[in-house]
Formats: sequence, C-alpha cells, structure tokens
Amino acid sequence: MSKLSIRDLDLAGKRVLLRVDFNVPLSKDGTITDDTRIRETIPTIEYALRRKARVVLAAHLGRPKGKPVEAMSLRPVVARLRMLLDGVLDADENVAFATDCVGPVAEEMAAKLEPGQTLLLENLRFHEGEESNDPAFAQQLARLCDVYVNDAFGAAHRAHASTEGVTHFVPRAAAGLLMEKELNYLGKAVAEPFRPFVAIIGGAKVSDKIEVINALLDRVDSLLIGGAMAYTFLNAQGQSTGKSLVEGDKTAIALAAMRKAEEKGVKFLLPVDHVLADRFSADAKTQIFSGRDAFPAAWMALDIGPETIKLFSDEVAEAATVVWNGPMGVAELAPFAKGTNAIAKALAKNEDAITIVGGGDSVAALHNSGVAEKITHISTGGGASLEFLEGKMLPGVAALTDK
Repeated sequence: MSKLSIRDLDLAGKRVLLRVDFNVPLSKDGTITDDTRIRETIPTIEYALRRKARVVLAAHLGRPKGKPVEAMSLRPVVARLRMLLDGVLDADENVAFATDCVGPVAEEMAAKLEPGQTLLLENLRFHEGEESNDPAFAQQLARLCDVYVNDAFGAAHRAHASTEGVTHFVPRAAAGLLMEKELNYLGKAVAEPFRPFVAIIGGAKVSDKIEVINALLDRVDSLLIGGAMAYTFLNAQGQSTGKSLVEGDKTAIALAAMRKAEEKGVKFLLPVDHVLADRFSADAKTQIFSGRDAFPAAWMALDIGPETIKLFSDEVAEAATVVWNGPMGVAELAPFAKGTNAIAKALAKNEDAITIVGGGDSVAALHNSGVAEKITHISTGGGASLEFLEGKMLPGVAALTDK
C-alpha cells in the first residue's frame, strides 16, 4: 500500500481522529440489528488504545440531510462499543459520547481525554458541512486531533469533510487497519490477480454496473452476469423475457460489453435457465424455464435456475481469484434466494482461491449460508469496492498521506 498506515504513526498520547463506518441498521426502538461494521473496525480502535492514543471516533448514520434527527443519533453505538472493547485497557468503561461532532462541547471533551480513552462524536451528517465538504466544518473536525486516521472504506468514495476535507488541516492522514486490508485485497485483484480471474456481477440494473463491467473486461478471464440485469443482456441478444426487468435504453451498451468480451477473449456467461414467477411475491407461482425461446409473456425471472447454478459454480471451482458483487435474484424473498446462496457456497468450496465479496445482498448470502468465515475477504464498502474495481481513485484514499 502506497499510503501511510496507522502502523507508521507514533500514537502515544496523541489525539487520533478516527473516521469509522458506524452506519449500522437500527430498529424502531434504537436497537442495533447488525453490528458487523462496528466489529470490523474494533482491531483499529484496539490498536490505537493499546498504544496509549486518545481516540476520537467520527461517523455518520443514515441520511439526516444536515440537521439533527433523533432516530439517527449514534448514541446507541456507545453501549455496543463498550461491550466489544471489554477488557481493552478498561476501554469498556471509557467510551464517552459527545452530543455534537464539532464545536465547544466536542473540543472540550476531546481535550480532556486521557491516553487509552475513547470519545464517540454525534452523527457527522447532522451538519450540512459534512456532505458539502465545507472547509470550515473540516477545520473544526481537525481541531479535535493531532493525527487523522481513516478506517471507513465504505465512505471512502465520497469527498466529504470527514473523509477528504479534514486531511488538508492535519499534519498526517493515515489508513486504519480495515482500510489497509481493503486496499491490499482489492488492489491485488485489480493490479495482479492470480489466474484464472473470475468476476460475478449481479443486481438489478445494467446502468448501475456497466462501468465496473467494462473495467473488469480488461482484467478478468470470465465474467458471470446474474440478477435482473442479465435480462437486459438477454433482451439485447433478441430473447423476449416476459415481464422481467429490462432497461430497454441500455441494450446498446449491453451489446457493446458483450462485443468487448469477445474481442478480449473473456468468457461472458449469462443465465441459461431461470426461476420464473407469475408475480413479484414470496408466494408467487413459479416454474423453471430454460432455453432461448421467448418467456411466457405474463411471467418474470426472479432467480437463476439449477443449470445456471451449476454453470456458474463450475466456473468458480476453476478460479484462482473470484470477485463477487450483487445478488443472482431477488434474494430478499426466500423462494428466489437459492441462486445467490448457491454462489456463496461455491465460493466457499473453492478454498484455494482468493475470494473477495462486496455488496449487502452478497454479504448477507454468505452469512445466511453459514460460509462467511471461508471467504478470503468480505468488503465493508459496496459502492466503494465497485468504484475501486472500476479503477477510480477514491477521494478518501487519495487524500491520505503518501508513504
């Protein structure tokens, strides 16, 4: 990694502004329903605390649009942090909460921190200056620290005050352990993957993923397309796909991608059979449909079929590197999650490959299938990982200090 790491910093006694990704789902009563993002950054927090740093945590939650929204307060995170840091230099008893992320209250609490203590700031997005990357707001954040560390890979593709702007007002800006891990794994996949290199891209819309598809076609040996976007590709080839979701205005770019694959010698695999439903519902009537004939006009494809599962799984079995982002069907509805879960199991089965998974539905499938621990790297940033794979420099990474 070409950027400064937290490992390169002398942290003893220093106030460390640590940008983390605590954008976790909350129930209506304020209970955290999935603390994965908090757990992922605990190693970085623990690393800093054990080196006697004074840790100031900054994060966002939801989209409050620049004003305080009680339901999006980060206060519920404090109790979870105390539990997860239990036994780390008594950190479980030393996690304080600031009711604002900038200003007199935050500055006073940050100044009073002792080495080995932690302060969690209130939601950054309660201020308009965060998302607009306002220099004055970024400067206020910089007043809270001696050094800055970004461990929020999931927010690194946004040029916000806490990810990009603040770095202009601090002496050094470094990557946290999670950020470092993300950049190392994804960087390896982009720059020098072990081959065969297989990418699996799913999701609803070609328009959301066409840039990453085109970028991957320059790098991969095989590209597997699933999810609703597959039906835009099939439609572009002349197959009538019933009521399946199709972006009619994107068939030209779909054809162009397939031509590029042919020119590059990349194997471009689309579903060969489909789970059709008579309506978008968990209790819909279903049928398996295969072949290149027209779909029944009133039916829609909501998952890949068994032949496609075998086709894709066989391709994964031969891979040395696999990158997967996006579901194979409507994974949130149990009858149409089989394809997505099968791909999760196929990745886990290939224990010799480097396997990298990003995107909420894909990651959920790993956990639902009980195979998450068998995946080499689970990315915490769906959008950020896609942009990285496209070859884009993420603003939150570019802003870090070069080694």
